[in-house]
Amino acid sequence: MIDVLRQLPLNRATLLRSVVESRAFNLVITAAIVINAITLGLETSPQAMSIAGPLLLAIDGAALWLFTVEIGLKLWLYRSHFFRGGWNVFDFAIVAVAWFPAAGPLSVLRALRIMRVLRLVSVVPQMRTVVGALFKALPGMASILAVLVLVFYIAAVMATKLFGAAFPEWFGGIGASMYSLFQIMTLESWSMGIVRPVMEVHPGAWLFFVPFIVVTTFTVLNLFIALIVNSMQSLQSETTETVRATAEIAHDERELLLHRIEALTDEVRLMGEAVRQR
Repeated sequence: MIDVLRQLPLNRATLLRSVVESRAFNLVITAAIVINAITLGLETSPQAMSIAGPLLLAIDGAALWLFTVEIGLKLWLYRSHFFRGGWNVFDFAIVAVAWFPAAGPLSVLRALRIMRVLRLVSVVPQMRTVVGALFKALPGMASILAVLVLVFYIAAVMATKLFGAAFPEWFGGIGASMYSLFQIMTLESWSMGIVRPVMEVHPGAWLFFVPFIVVTTFTVLNLFIALIVNSMQSLQSETTETVRATAEIAHDERELLLHRIEALTDEVRLMGEAVRQR
C-alpha cells in the first residue's frame, strides 16, 4: 500500500512549494545575494570595471533575474497571501526598485540596487530575529528617546546661559549647545576639545559636564541596550514556544496517522483472512 502511495503523482503546486520553501533553495538565494553584493561593490571601482566590467554587469543582471523569478514563484504560489507577510513585501519592493531604468529622471533610484543586500535579513532567520526584536523595542525606545530629548533641552538651556558668552561657537544658542552636548555624549573629543577649554574660563564647569555624561552616556543610552536585549529574549522565548507547540502538534498528528495505519492494516488483514476462508 505504501508503494502505491509513492507512485501517485504529486500535485504540481505542492511540488513547487516544497522546492521554494526548501533549505537548498534558500541557500542558493543567500549565495546569490552575497555574490551580488560583492559585484555591486566592485562596480564602484574603475579599475575593476576596466578589467571585468561586462562580467560584473552580467552577474548583476543574472542575480536580478534570479530574484525576480523567486518573487514570481512566490506570488504564483501564495497569491494574495504573499503581501500579508512583511518580509515578502520588503523583498518585493527591493527587487522592484532594481528594475527602474538606468536613464531618465528615475535613474537615481538605480543606486538603491545595493539595498538588495538587505534581503539577507529576510533570508537568514537569525537576522530576522534581531530586526524583529528591534522593531518590538521601538515603543519603549520612543519613551527613552523622549526622556533623552528632555534632558538635552534642559542641559542646552543651562549651557547656553552658563557658557554662551565666553564660547559662542559651542554654546551660543540652543541649537549650537545641543550639537556640542551631543558630541560630548558620544565622548568624541569631549575632554580636550570642549570641556577643558571651558574649564580654563569656568573652573567649576565640571560640575555640569560630568553629571551630564553620567546621565546620558552611562544611563540613558544603556537603557536602549537593555530594552533591545529584553526584546530579543522575549522574542526568542516566543519563538521557542511556537516551535515547541508546532512539534507537539506534529507529534500528535503522527501518532494519529500511525493509529489509522494500524487500524487499516488490521482491516486489510481481516479482509484477507475472510477471502482465504471462502
